[in-house]
Amino acid sequence: MHNVAASTIDLSKVRAVVYHMPDGESFSVPIESFDHFYELGLGKICDTSDVDGNVHFFPRGNA
Repeated sequence: MHNVAASTIDLSKVRAVVYHMPDGESFSVPIESFDHFYELGLGKICDTSDVDGNVHFFPRGNA
């Protein structure tokens, strides 16, 4: 598990991180590239890994 801000995400269920850009576009980053997730900055996280294997990231100002 990794601590992200004040919450903990169980990465064993996560297949991808979906990054939602301010212009409305989004892209998916496979969990194998999770190291880049730390570089995305502050924002909100929506963990839907129990449902579809994704964690959604909304950068600050787009949440």
